[in-house]
Amino acid sequence: MTIKPLACAIALGLAASLTAPLHAAEAQVAPATDASAQMAAMQAQIDALQHQLDAMRQQQAAAAAMPVDSATESVAAAEESRQSAAEAHEDGIKLGGAVRFQYSREGYSEGNRKRRGDMDFDIFRLDLDGSIGDVELSAQYRWFQYMGAIHHAWVGYKFTEQDEGQLGITRVPFGNQPFDSHSYFFSSNYYLGLEDAYQMGALYVHSGDPWNVQLGFFKNDSMGGVDGFVSNRADSYTYNVVGYREPGEGGGDDPLHPIGVADTAVARVGYTFHPADDAAIEVGVSALRGSLEGSVARAGDYDAEALHANANLGRWNLQLQAARYAYQINGGADRIAVGAYDFYDSIAARARSWTGNLAYTWPVSWGPVTALTFYNDYSMVNRKSGGLPHTWMNITGMSVAAGGLFTYFDFVTARNQPFIGGSMVGDGEVEHRFNINFGYYF
Repeated sequence: MTIKPLACAIALGLAASLTAPLHAAEAQVAPATDASAQMAAMQAQIDALQHQLDAMRQQQAAAAAMPVDSATESVAAAEESRQSAAEAHEDGIKLGGAVRFQYSREGYSEGNRKRRGDMDFDIFRLDLDGSIGDVELSAQYRWFQYMGAIHHAWVGYKFTEQDEGQLGITRVPFGNQPFDSHSYFFSSNYYLGLEDAYQMGALYVHSGDPWNVQLGFFKNDSMGGVDGFVSNRADSYTYNVVGYREPGEGGGDDPLHPIGVADTAVARVGYTFHPADDAAIEVGVSALRGSLEGSVARAGDYDAEALHANANLGRWNLQLQAARYAYQINGGADRIAVGAYDFYDSIAARARSWTGNLAYTWPVSWGPVTALTFYNDYSMVNRKSGGLPHTWMNITGMSVAAGGLFTYFDFVTARNQPFIGGSMVGDGEVEHRFNINFGYYF
């Protein structure tokens, strides 16, 4: 300001007193005796204006003292908060998927050896994930050359950031999660229906730290149970129980006695320790129990339990698991028929399983390549019912992450292992397979 505040106030006061209109009753000249009163009124007006100017100066000083950046940050923070709230409630379903191919050199196949291996199409899959109106959706369907199969399909709702409910074809929470392995072939537990298995039911998940609690109830398998509408119960991603075997019945034949799992209750509890900044060790226990149903009557029951540990120590990962399972068939049976990947196989009705896996991840920056993971996965199934020979599988491999491309290089040595020249109810030789599986994920 170029005019001093007090001078401005006096000038404004004088102008107001000289130009203010008089009431009609006061149109005549005021007596001389009212001069002191007029001067007092003028002084009051000056004092009031001075008070207002002082208040204005204090406001200006406060505004000048506030940094411009702070005011801008306050506005930006408010806008960011508003946008975050809007994004948190934004609806939408995202489409994703993958296309995978593989090369295999199989020591147990004479024709494959003479051809120096074969290269095949593996799968094409589509994924749907997202939410509309706070109700979530997650689904995946897979197409193979020889079949199509649902992987999972569920709707869910988040009660809190850590608590969620899911309904549909969802993962059975058992053992190390999400996988008890690092390779393309999983562990032997997968072929028993105890790793990355899916059934139809309801699941509650508490994904907190340190506690992870998952409770599920599954009405039947993902194929609709023993009397489902699916004509071929072997057209499945999950290894499902489809029957039981009598002595002399072929291990790969269609089951003569169809059954299916039903009314399965599952609980998995894990606790995570943090002994160091770059270390997290989860230890847990899993258990499930359900019934076995025939077409017209109950056929028995089944149960499984596991102790497991999953340790991330810097770039290292260590997985350990010990499990047992038992299918109790009314009247007795030592072998169970299972179905997956468009063929029937058999497993022991009762057995123990063990896994020990070690992996190391090496971050790199080689063009599109961002990480290499080296691993050795070992699994064994023993103490089988009926005195069946034990199964074991060792996989030494490496996975490569390069943008949307993810590749497994696996050298597999195994005995009585499905997809490695054997069966879990067989008595075969030690076999070998070298496999490269590469897929683009979008």
